[in-house]
Amino acid sequence: MEENKDKNAKKEEFNALKKTIEAHKTISEEESEERAKDSEKITKELLESEIEEENKKEKAIKDKKILEKEVEDIKEYRTEKEIAIERAKEELVLGWEPKTKLGREVKDGKIKNIDEILDNNNKILEEQIVDILINPQTDLISMGQAKGKFGGGKRRVWRQTQKKTKEGNIPTFSAMAVIGDGRGHVGIGVGKAKETLPARDKAIRKAKLNVIKVKRACASFDCACSELHTVPFKVTGKEGSTKVVLIPAPQGTGLVVGGELKKVLKFAGIEDVYSMTFGKQRTTFNLVKACMNALQKTNIKLNSNK
Repeated sequence: MEENKDKNAKKEEFNALKKTIEAHKTISEEESEERAKDSEKITKELLESEIEEENKKEKAIKDKKILEKEVEDIKEYRTEKEIAIERAKEELVLGWEPKTKLGREVKDGKIKNIDEILDNNNKILEEQIVDILINPQTDLISMGQAKGKFGGGKRRVWRQTQKKTKEGNIPTFSAMAVIGDGRGHVGIGVGKAKETLPARDKAIRKAKLNVIKVKRACASFDCACSELHTVPFKVTGKEGSTKVVLIPAPQGTGLVVGGELKKVLKFAGIEDVYSMTFGKQRTTFNLVKACMNALQKTNIKLNSNK
């Protein structure tokens, strides 16, 4: 009987030892106890880390919802100027009855980009086409000269001329306007009238009808930003005795040109350029036209050497 009891006790000890080895991979009880304590710490740490991860996930979800809400609020929030522009566009589309095939296609929504018109060399005969497609900004070129005791020689936007008749002197005012969207589309126009405001309106209308496309690139040898900020290559434009040369420049250079040419290049979306001018530079009319001729040459396709 005693032998059987000893055998059973040994079996129980052996089974207990086997279990401890399987659980703690060691025979010693001290090591197994230490490992048991460590396992308790590890389980606590794991639980704490899981709780932290859950809290982080919840926080990330909350932050995402807050950001989405802020973005929606920003989209809904629009300035009065933007609302006024959209309303003006809607009124323009509703009240405009196009007379040309191109105008009808624009109003019907078949043409949504002005590049489709300019790439096909289609002539724009209605100014509303430009208003709808590019939302242009306008400015006047200072090509006139003030007269009188206190304004002699000062530049102004109106150029005044007079015609001698039997009835007396008949004054005529002329103005040059530039329009553009700052994204590669620009146009200039000249208007003449017996008063200043009609001359300005005529100039703006003609500028819209004379819109051209300007190609932009990052073409300077010491710049590799891959942004559209300068002319793609060296271009030259000529009008009368005035010649303008535009040279690619690295980012941050700015517009190294005359004051009135800055308006044209800014509306064309060019931010950095070097320039050279030759001839009669004080003739602003020819200077601006020479600059436009140079910008138009950016669309020339260069022959690839085969």
